[in-house]
Amino acid sequence: MKKIVFSLSVFMMTTVSALAGDILTNTNQSVAFLKNPSRDAAIALDGVYSNPAGVAFMPEGFHVAFNWQYAHQTRTITSTNPVYSWGRKNSGDTKVFEGVADAPIIPSLQAAYNKGKWSIQFNFSVPGGGGKCEFADGLGSFERVVGSIAQMLQPLGAQGYDMDGYMRGRQYYYGVQLGAAYKITPDLSVYGGLRLLYGDATYKAKISNIQVLRAEGPQEFGAFLEDATTTIKNGLELVGAGIQQVNAGIAQYEAAGAPVPAELLQQQAQLLGTQAQLKKSEAGVASLLKYAQGVNLLCNQTSLGIAPVFGIDYKVGRFNFAAKYEFKTQIRMKNESTVNEASAIPAVNKFRDGEEVNEDQPAQLALGVQWSPIDQVRINAGWHHFFDKDASWYNNSQELLKHNTNEFSLGAEWDINDRLNVSAGGQVTRYGLSDEYMNDMSFVVNSFSIGLGFNFKVKKNITLSAAYFQTYYDNYDMVTPQQNMTAIGLTIPAGRDSFTRTNRVFGVGCQVDF
Repeated sequence: MKKIVFSLSVFMMTTVSALAGDILTNTNQSVAFLKNPSRDAAIALDGVYSNPAGVAFMPEGFHVAFNWQYAHQTRTITSTNPVYSWGRKNSGDTKVFEGVADAPIIPSLQAAYNKGKWSIQFNFSVPGGGGKCEFADGLGSFERVVGSIAQMLQPLGAQGYDMDGYMRGRQYYYGVQLGAAYKITPDLSVYGGLRLLYGDATYKAKISNIQVLRAEGPQEFGAFLEDATTTIKNGLELVGAGIQQVNAGIAQYEAAGAPVPAELLQQQAQLLGTQAQLKKSEAGVASLLKYAQGVNLLCNQTSLGIAPVFGIDYKVGRFNFAAKYEFKTQIRMKNESTVNEASAIPAVNKFRDGEEVNEDQPAQLALGVQWSPIDQVRINAGWHHFFDKDASWYNNSQELLKHNTNEFSLGAEWDINDRLNVSAGGQVTRYGLSDEYMNDMSFVVNSFSIGLGFNFKVKKNITLSAAYFQTYYDNYDMVTPQQNMTAIGLTIPAGRDSFTRTNRVFGVGCQVDF
């Protein structure tokens, strides 16, 4: 039970992204993005991330901006399975599991020094992860294991189960990007840089108060298994004595050369069947005994990766065109874990101590265009393409996607006067999801996001920003197939799951120009 529950609880935490972007990538690295997510061809300091080549067209001097974001997200799984009706706290075969993901402090820092044709740039942000996720009541995937075990123990008197579950995961990918842009002509610039990612994650799981419901009342799981072991042992002794007695009777008929009565052969077959069933139950109970005390386990992960980034920006008339390509960042998360031995459960092995887990951040191509119909207004459009299927993830899960992720954005900015700017925009995200890829331990769903906000110049060289960003998610409905855990002789019945999320982000920032 300990390894099964831990594997399922921890695995669901491997993607704790509370932000916009790809499956493993956050694209909102600034308050400017929250105000208007279509930033791929904008010429501004946040372009250090979104359009680094375009930063070269900013005025000469030193520019620095600090951004703080707060993100709150929920993840909701409405799960239906017949084993839930066995749960003491449940009212039927449908149960709702909700996780809360909070990222109270998501910082980012952009800086650029422009001189002549050159722009030297620096960006610090959190391009992956970005918070913690907590499931106060556990998750359906491991409650189904507990419920199925209770059903398996029904011949030994089990009539239901009870349990307390708790999980929390924290994951941050800190990113540092250094690079330089160069203006080849007054209208054309190019960029080259390197992005360094440092991954830091902690996963905790606690399962306690596991009980088996019996006719005479609830019983602690370990005590139930001990009683069951004694009952099975006594049963085997009685059946063994009965088999000896029947075999002796059959031997007498055979010695006398007389036909063995059909009733005696039938009795022998029944006793042998009962003995085989008891031995199977004995093996099943023995495999569960070492998992009887629940779980209180910990896994820490760290990793480091680096990848190049290139960009180009071209101005023509009132239009600006830009492109950026981020190469794949190879990530191998190194485990420090209380899971030390190998298991027949694949998800457990992912968190073995010393294991290296593939979690590449995929390559990304971003294209954008900006049009200024008048000097005070800028209209933006953009497209992101994430090469998910070319990345390497644990158990090659990227191969289960139908296609790569695509994002489409549209937004506008308006300079009301020399001091006040307002903007708004939207972004549509479409993943290549499949039933084989989806599970309640780590999931994303298609979404539509909107953002709005303002800039206000408190001084000629100091600008304050504030913005609000909200994502509206689709529902993803699927049939959860039957699962067979042959190592412990367990079958988890098929069911249905429906996935959705919520996401709200608030941010403030300050930019200083020297």
